[in-house]
Amino acid sequence: MLDHRLQTLQTWLKNEDVAYAFIQGKANLFYLTGFRCEPHERLVSLFVFQNEEPILICPNMEKELVRQTGWKYHIIGYSDHENPWELISHYLASLKIEGSTIAIEKSLLSVARAEQLRELSKGAGFICCETKLMNLRLIKNDEEIAILREAAKLADYGVEVGVHALSTGRTEMDVLAMIEYELKKKGIAEMSFGTLVLSGEQSANPHGKPSMKHLQEGEFVLFDLGVVLEGYCSDITRTVAFGQITEEQQNIYNTVLHAQTETLKLCQVGTTLGDLDRKARSIITEAGYGSYFPHRIGHGLGTEVHELPSLNETNNDQLQVGMTFTIEPGIYVPKTGGVRIEDDVLITADGYECLTQYPKDLQVIK
Repeated sequence: MLDHRLQTLQTWLKNEDVAYAFIQGKANLFYLTGFRCEPHERLVSLFVFQNEEPILICPNMEKELVRQTGWKYHIIGYSDHENPWELISHYLASLKIEGSTIAIEKSLLSVARAEQLRELSKGAGFICCETKLMNLRLIKNDEEIAILREAAKLADYGVEVGVHALSTGRTEMDVLAMIEYELKKKGIAEMSFGTLVLSGEQSANPHGKPSMKHLQEGEFVLFDLGVVLEGYCSDITRTVAFGQITEEQQNIYNTVLHAQTETLKLCQVGTTLGDLDRKARSIITEAGYGSYFPHRIGHGLGTEVHELPSLNETNNDQLQVGMTFTIEPGIYVPKTGGVRIEDDVLITADGYECLTQYPKDLQVIK
């Protein structure tokens, strides 16, 4: 599978007359090499050429980990006292490199590293390869889908743990810690993003910050979490009531649930992505909460928790078999609270499959 991905990129390099691609993004590196790490300030990167075998550059301390992933091509390792760019320059001088430009991840490349690349290949220009890579990652194969299914099950479990942990006297951080502890016991070392447990007025902030706030009855509690499993991410949001809530709060919840249910019905091959956003937004607006739905209906999901496609109302692309993304309408009313319901969705030949399956009917936790 990795060889096919590399070969596809090589073909694109030839068609575009590109000397080589310089890949350093964590998700793209994993997609092309099977190696996932957090490099910090150290250089970890991949060079892909038109006709030569690719090379991976990493600190010596990472070399064995790279080999364990099954990477069979050349590795340039370096120690902290060495300049990896000098080692790369020496290696490139031994190759016959064709092409006149360098393919880069434009949104990820720092000025410092751009200058280093220009020193390696004087006179070469830059071309962006991010769109090509994101389009390669857009359609998932059976192996990727199987991992995403398992990652979704673990996200379901995380919400289940959180709901069972709700208790008067506990704080948002108490509940968050219990969720992540139980997931770590399942072997999860990395979350897709910072886990959210938001209650009461805090839940009215779509990306609020969990705190030492104590849970109080009559409030919404919003859970937003996901795990990284074998390099692939899940992302789920559920909102529950902690104790009895008001009629307005119930109306907010039911509106969001209705918007999500109706939007999911449109998830089938050929649907325009913008129609998904417009469907949910029209339902929420008609209920009088349009100004309280500030974000798009969803985003792509894969080796990154946010990737293509972007499910906003201006996107005229169409759904295809193998796309995976979220559907997550929300209403956030200051001083009242917020509700978001989010599922991971796979487009199939027959329609769609919800990978996340934790119940969505309003739960009142006593």
